[in-house]
Amino acid sequence: MKVPLISRGGFWLGCCVWTTLLAWTGDAPSRGCAAEIGHASAISLDGDWEIAEGSEETPPGEFTARVPVPGLADMAKPAFVEVGTEKSAEHRRFFWYRRNFRLEGNPPPVVRLRIRKAMFTTAVFVNGQKAGEHAGCFTPAVMDITRFVRGDGTENELLIRVGAHRNNVPKGLPDGWDFEKIRYIPGIYDSVELLASGNPYVENVQVVPDITAKQVRAVIELVNAGPAAQSPVAVAVTDARSGQTLAAVDLPPLLLEQGEKKTVEATLAIPDCRLWSPEDPYLYGLRVSTAGDDYRTRFGMREFRFDPRTKMAVLNGKPYPLRGTNVTILRFFEDAARGGLPWQKDWVRGLHRLFRRMHWNSARYCIGFPPDFWYDIADEEGILIQDEFPIWYLGQWPAELKADALAEQYTEWMRHRWNHPSVVIWDAQNESTTEETGEAIRRVRGLDLSRRPWDNGWGRPQDPLDVFECHPYPFYSKDRPSEFRIRRFGELPGKPNVPGGLSGNPLRNEGDNPIIINEYGWLWLTRDGNPCTLSRKNYEGFLGDRNTAEERRRLYARYLAMMTEFWRTRRQTAGVLHFCGLGYSRPDGQTSDHFIDLERLILDPYFQRFVGDAFAPVLAAVDFWEETAAPADQLRIVAINDRADSVSVELRVEWRRNGRVIHEERRNLSVPACGTETVGCAVPDCGSPGTYEISAVTLAEGEPPARSYRLFTVSDPGR
Repeated sequence: MKVPLISRGGFWLGCCVWTTLLAWTGDAPSRGCAAEIGHASAISLDGDWEIAEGSEETPPGEFTARVPVPGLADMAKPAFVEVGTEKSAEHRRFFWYRRNFRLEGNPPPVVRLRIRKAMFTTAVFVNGQKAGEHAGCFTPAVMDITRFVRGDGTENELLIRVGAHRNNVPKGLPDGWDFEKIRYIPGIYDSVELLASGNPYVENVQVVPDITAKQVRAVIELVNAGPAAQSPVAVAVTDARSGQTLAAVDLPPLLLEQGEKKTVEATLAIPDCRLWSPEDPYLYGLRVSTAGDDYRTRFGMREFRFDPRTKMAVLNGKPYPLRGTNVTILRFFEDAARGGLPWQKDWVRGLHRLFRRMHWNSARYCIGFPPDFWYDIADEEGILIQDEFPIWYLGQWPAELKADALAEQYTEWMRHRWNHPSVVIWDAQNESTTEETGEAIRRVRGLDLSRRPWDNGWGRPQDPLDVFECHPYPFYSKDRPSEFRIRRFGELPGKPNVPGGLSGNPLRNEGDNPIIINEYGWLWLTRDGNPCTLSRKNYEGFLGDRNTAEERRRLYARYLAMMTEFWRTRRQTAGVLHFCGLGYSRPDGQTSDHFIDLERLILDPYFQRFVGDAFAPVLAAVDFWEETAAPADQLRIVAINDRADSVSVELRVEWRRNGRVIHEERRNLSVPACGTETVGCAVPDCGSPGTYEISAVTLAEGEPPARSYRLFTVSDPGR
C-alpha cells in the first residue's frame, strides 16, 4: 500500500483505514481504544465474551456463559463454582474465552493480537489454529496472527485459553503468590485489541525527557514483516489534550529488509516545556508515523531521582517528600464487594482523586499491577507510582525462580510502562530474601534510558541511590498483644533500621540508601470495624475484651496519624506511604483498607480526619508521646513544610477538655522549603485532673487547615 508523505510536521494517515475493515458478529465492543494512546489502528475487542471451562488442548463443545473482558472469570453469568479456590482443579483446569469477528475486504498486511494482562498463562487460537502462548500473568502478550485471519467478510473465531488457577503457571515463573490471599481468580483482566497495520510497523517507543535541555528523545523500534521497502518516518510532539502539534521532525527515509528490525532516534526541542508533577500533571503526546503505521503515546516532561547527599526524593530538580499509600489490586480482586469496580474508569479516577484529597502524592501499586488505564489516570491526576512486581516470598524463595526468567519478565514490564510519567520507581519485589531479583535488576537496568531508581524489597539495593525498603511495624504481634506502646516513639531514633530504632527490613542499610517506609502500623480493621486476624490481640491488649467498633476506629486513626507524624517530622526518610489505601476486607483477612462505603468511596471519618491531616504538606505536629503530664511540663511542636518554597504559618495551639477550649496560644512561624521549624510549648495550669487534648492547628496560605492531636492525663494539676 503506497502512502504519500505529507509536509514537515504532518503525518501519513493511510494506515488508519484498517480500522474500517472490522465488523463484529455479536455484541459491539463496550469500550473504544483511546485515540491518543497506542496504535491509531488498534481495534478494541473489549466487551462481552463467551466463556466455558475445559481441558488444555480441546476447546469446549459449547459456551453457555458470558463474561466481561476485561474482568475476571468469577464475573461469568451463569456463574461457575469454586473459581480461584484450592478446589478449582476439581472442576476444570482452564477457562476458554471466545469471540467472533469479520474482516471486510482483504486483511491488513499485519494483524497482531495484544492481550494486556491475563491470569494464569495464555494461549491463543484463531480459526482453530494455535497462534501462540504467553506464560506471563502480569505483562502483555502480543502475537502476530496475520496468517490465521480471513477477510472478505468471512467469520473469524478467536479463542483465548487461560489457566484456571495459579498452579497452572510453570515452575520458575512469578505466579502472584501472596501469603495473605485465599483465592487466585483467573481471567483476562486487562484490555484485548487487534493491532492492524501495514509495514513497517512500530513495535515500541521509549520517550526520554530532558528537562534541562528542554527536549525529548524518542527511541523508536520498527519492524518490517513484508518485502524489503523504504519508508518515511515522521515524529511529532503534541499537546495530549488538544492534539495541537508543538514540534515535528521528518527522519531520512529508512530501508528495511524483509523481516528486519531497526531502531531509530529523533530528538525534538520543546523550548517552553511545561513540567509534569502531581501539582501540575501536564501531558504531551508523541506520534510516530511510517508508511504502514501510526503510533501514539503520551509522556510528561519529568525527571525523578534521589539526592546523593540528603537521600531525599528529587522531582524536576527540587526536593520532593513522598507522602502516600498502597493499592493491593490482586487482593482487592478477591474482595466480596469488588464486582466490576476495578474496570469502571469513573470509580478508579474517583479513587485517585480521593488519594489526592488525603494529601497523598504517591502510591505503591503493591504486589500486583492494575489494568493499564489505572496508569493513564495516575498520569492525569498526578500520582507518583512505585510499581511493584507481584513477588512476595519472605525467606521462602522458590529454588526454580531464577534471574533469567525474572529479567525476561522485567523487560516486558518496563517496555510496556516506561512512558508513564507517574511511574517513578521500578519495584522488583516485596519482602523477599534473594539474590535473584538483584541479578535481574542488573541485567535490565540499562534498558530504561530515564534511569529510574529501583526498589529490591528485602534484597540488597543494586545502586547507591536505589531504595532501601522499610516496613517498621511497631505493634507487630501474632498470638498475643504487642508489648510496644505509643509513648516509646518519644525515645526512638527518627530513622529505621539503626541501633535502638524500629526495624523494617532484615538487612542493614549498609550503603545508607534512600529509605521509603511504605508499610507501618499493624492495627488493621475490616471495613465494618472488626480487627483483622493480625491485629485482634492488639485491640484486646489496648482496649480490653469488650471494645467497640467506635473505640477501635478512633484508636486506629489516632495511632496511625501519630506514627505518620513521627516519621515525617524526623526527615530521615524519603517517603512515608501508609498501608493500605485499597485492599480486601475479609472476616478472616490479615489486612484491610479504610472504606465504609466502597462503591461511593467514603472513608471512615476518623481515618479521614486524623490521618488526612497527618499527611498535610504543611503541618505543625505535636511531638509529645507521654500519657500523663503536669502544668509547666515542656513539649515540642514541629512544623514541617513539604513545599518547594518557604511558607508562613499561623500556629494555633488549643487545649481542650470535654470538647471545650480551656487555653489557646497563637504563634507565627516561617518554615523553610522542605524544612522544619521547632517551637516549645508548656502545659498550662488545667485547674483539675482529668483527660485533656492538645491540638496544633496549622494555617498556611494555599493549604487547608491541618490539625495534630494528642491525648494525655493531668493527674496533679496543682504541682
